[in-house]
Amino acid sequence: MGQELNPWALGGVLLVAIVTFYIGHRSSRLASTTQDFLVARRTVRSRRNAAAVSGEYLSAASFLGVAGLVLKDGADALWFPIGFTAGYLALMLFVAAPLRRSGAYTLPDFAEARLASVGLRRLATCCVLLIGTLYLMPQLQGASLALSTIVPAPSWVGAVLVSAVVIVNVIGGGMRAITVVQAFQYWLKLFAIAVPAFVLCAVFVGGGAAEQTSGDSLSQPTSPTFAKETTVDVRTPVTLDFSQPMWVRVDGSVDNHPRGAKPTYLSSGEHTVSEGTKIRFNEGASVPVVAGSPVYNSQWLRAGDDGINSVFVTYSLILATFLGTMGLPHVLVRFYTNPSGRAARRTTLHVLLLLGLFYLFPILIGALSRLYTPELLVTGETDAAVLLLPNAMLPGALGQVLGAVTAAGAFAAFLSTSSGLLVSLSGVLSTDVFRGRVRDFRLATVVAGIVPLLLAVSVRPQDISLSVGMTFALAASTFSPVLVLGIWWRKLTDLGAAVGMVLGGGLVLASLVLDRVSSYTGNWAPQLVEQPALVTVPVAFLATVLVSKATAGRVPSDVNRILLRMHAPDPLGFIRDRDVARFGRAEEKLRLSGGRHRK
Repeated sequence: MGQELNPWALGGVLLVAIVTFYIGHRSSRLASTTQDFLVARRTVRSRRNAAAVSGEYLSAASFLGVAGLVLKDGADALWFPIGFTAGYLALMLFVAAPLRRSGAYTLPDFAEARLASVGLRRLATCCVLLIGTLYLMPQLQGASLALSTIVPAPSWVGAVLVSAVVIVNVIGGGMRAITVVQAFQYWLKLFAIAVPAFVLCAVFVGGGAAEQTSGDSLSQPTSPTFAKETTVDVRTPVTLDFSQPMWVRVDGSVDNHPRGAKPTYLSSGEHTVSEGTKIRFNEGASVPVVAGSPVYNSQWLRAGDDGINSVFVTYSLILATFLGTMGLPHVLVRFYTNPSGRAARRTTLHVLLLLGLFYLFPILIGALSRLYTPELLVTGETDAAVLLLPNAMLPGALGQVLGAVTAAGAFAAFLSTSSGLLVSLSGVLSTDVFRGRVRDFRLATVVAGIVPLLLAVSVRPQDISLSVGMTFALAASTFSPVLVLGIWWRKLTDLGAAVGMVLGGGLVLASLVLDRVSSYTGNWAPQLVEQPALVTVPVAFLATVLVSKATAGRVPSDVNRILLRMHAPDPLGFIRDRDVARFGRAEEKLRLSGGRHRK
């Protein structure tokens, strides 16, 4: 997109990075034990924990991706914010309180505590590392996109900056340090997206915005048009769908034919544009869109306009986000920090309110972007809409200041989610691969931070929300059966859980590989592989139940005692915190063995 330096935005990004480091450094001074690094001593109260959960959950997919998908896909994209929020309803109803009462401190620890299997714990460890890495990659890619949008710098710089700040904070204090950081960053992100949304909506209603597309009503059954002569720089290969034939000036290659910066006639339909091609559109020209997206505004406003394929993808997305939330390791680890099961449930209720408030604003920004930044539909870089819209509607100092606010919020999103992911990955690595000491946690943090960084800068990015959606499908197909059945069904066995995790996760990974190969070789794969949860989740649940019934002799002998601990009211004092038993001081272990739970 060839952006020039925006000093306001750069200042906002650096300020967020400095404040994040400062808050993390101050909080880390209180962290000294393994329990501090893993679960913040389980003393985080519900309101602060809700803000921290919301802070780490509102990732690049929420801050940038939702608006980008609304810009591109319209009504069909609304299922993303709905699913992201509704997932916490399932978490509150089925998982939050019993999971906290289990006394576990990581997902693998819950698997071992419930099913008494070291092998299942190791399998769960592999799944946590895979899910966390796949989820961390789009956060770093989003950081690269954000920084390259406001600064003429290499795309990898943003990913390196986020990784450096997050690794330093997590090394310093683990969960105890990032809890305060993430709570602060939720309110910063809400401010950073709400204020620009209110201002831009007021400017739009008042008619004071810069010139917009000539088809200035989204209700018109036409495609968006360019309000002035516009040159679009295509940075990655893309297939565009032209709603009508037109003359354009092409400097590059279209349909594998080099064009030497001269007028070119392109017919209606699909055309392949090579990387590095510049296309100049005349004033009033219809905006072509990436193939597969709604061409006309009338299609953009209607959900499920593509028939049965659209219905399948929609229901698959709903299932992935609704059940995938409970399988995300960086989300669940926050509930281990609550002092009780009741506090965990109350935290989830507060999270529902905070997320519902936030998601109102990306939807508004996405709709406005279709009017004022239609060139993003050509490049496919719709995730940049939040960052570019303020300056597109308000050229000048005010637009730059609003752009700086959104850029600061975007970096807060990358930092908070990356922090939560890195803590969950480091906790699992340090306790299941290393010996669980503070020194091991810090070593694990470096390893868990560098590997996703290398992958993020080497893999071609796609729509952030779509890649995150695949991660939700993986979480729903692996950990969701283990958690739901492990909490509510006494006949679950370790072998049943293992088969369900391997089968469900394997099908999702196979779909992910096919989707990636297809994206490089002509997009030949069916839509099933783009969002496979409607197949993989039922298969995982069914396999878990059938194998558990076939291996009924492997049901743990103490299953009744474990289920009583998870479902008994908190005042009865059945909770036994496994982090205390393993990593606590001598007096804490003695108190635990005496049958009293330390509040």
